[in-house]
This record gives sequence, structure tokens and C-alpha cells, in this order.
Amino acid sequence: MNGPLVDAGSVPAWLRPLVEISGELDSSAFTRFSPPQNSYSRSAAVLILMGEGPSGPDVLLLRRADTLGSHAGQVAFPGGGAEDGDDGVVGTALREAEEETGVDPAGVRPVAVLPELFVPVSRFAVTPVLAHWQTPSPVHAVDAGETAAVARVALSDLADPGNRFQVRRPGTDYKGPAFAVDGMFVWGFTAGLLSVLLSLGGWERDWDRGDVRDLEAALREHEWETR
Repeated sequence: MNGPLVDAGSVPAWLRPLVEISGELDSSAFTRFSPPQNSYSRSAAVLILMGEGPSGPDVLLLRRADTLGSHAGQVAFPGGGAEDGDDGVVGTALREAEEETGVDPAGVRPVAVLPELFVPVSRFAVTPVLAHWQTPSPVHAVDAGETAAVARVALSDLADPGNRFQVRRPGTDYKGPAFAVDGMFVWGFTAGLLSVLLSLGGWERDWDRGDVRDLEAALREHEWETR
């Protein structure tokens, strides 16, 4: 079940709206895809780790290695598939974040669980875990075979209208939000989730939704930023 893990009054004011609304959401708030009935999907979790940096509230993102079998080279939240011994989705999210970015779980306070979301291309049923980075620790790409880069990205930069547009894949019905920020091109599942969180958290600013770019062209344009 999704919803708050802590009293919303115990988190910073800037994070409180997301904690308060977490129990009222369902998957339709984030995606049109629901896990298919009677079909295999693997459980996974991602950590949406938000802290306060020099530019205000920020979120931890990583770029996946170009050699990975799925979502290669894409910007993502730390996360991955559930393993035996994980303490539920929170345990999966924390373990994966530590393995990928070296974040110290002792400084991370999970504050809410968001609805499970289905990612058709990888057939993962992904549960986002929202957390407050109470005591930030150094982070880095722990294993170059999995993670190419790690960064804390300010929410104000993600919300900057100059950094936002949409991408479309010709020949398909795919169209979704995208960001070009801090040398990263963010699209797909991660961009969709960030877009909704910016709106729900009260950070969103008016941006040009009519700016729709060809996905393949955008990938080529921003390729230098992700190498």
C-alpha cells in the first residue's frame, strides 16, 4: 500500500505536500500503464532521494552505463529489482541506492511510498520510495559497469521552463516530458515521474508543452552530455 511512512509534520515544509498526498494517489496519476493481469512482471523499487543543497531542494539521479541490457545510458533514480532478504520495497530501494551511488543509508529517512508503476519495456512493476536525505553523504558511481555518473539535481533547475520540453517517437504513440539539465538528458519513466512530482510538490512553473521534439534527434543532440 502506498502512503506516508512518517507524520507529514515531521518533514521539511518543502517536502510536506508530497508526503501528505502520497496516500491519495494511484498509478493513473503517473502513467497510463497498469501491470497486466495474469502476466509476469518483476518487482522493483526506486529511491526518490530529496535533500537540500546550495540551490535549495534537490534530487539524486544517476546515468546508467551504456553497456547495460535495458535502459542503457538513460538517466534514472537509483533502484532495481527486488532480491531475497530485502525488507520490502523500502529495503530494495535503499540497498540499490547504496550499491549504485554509495549513499549512506543511515542518513536517509524514507517518508512515503508511492503507487506501484508498470514499465512495459522491462516488465518491471516499480514502486517509488520517497525519502528525505537528512544527513547527506558523498556519492559516486560505485560500479562503472552499472552506473556512469551520479548527480544531485536542483528541483528549481528541473522546474526551469528553459530546461523542459516533450519528446515524441515517430511511428509510435509515445510522447512524454523531458528535461535537459546539468548536462543530462532525462526522458521516459524518470522524466514522467519527475514531471508529476514537480506538479504535486508545488514546484512546477509554466512551460511550453507545445515544444515537442523528435526523440531520436534529441538523443543525438544530447549524446555528448551523457558520455
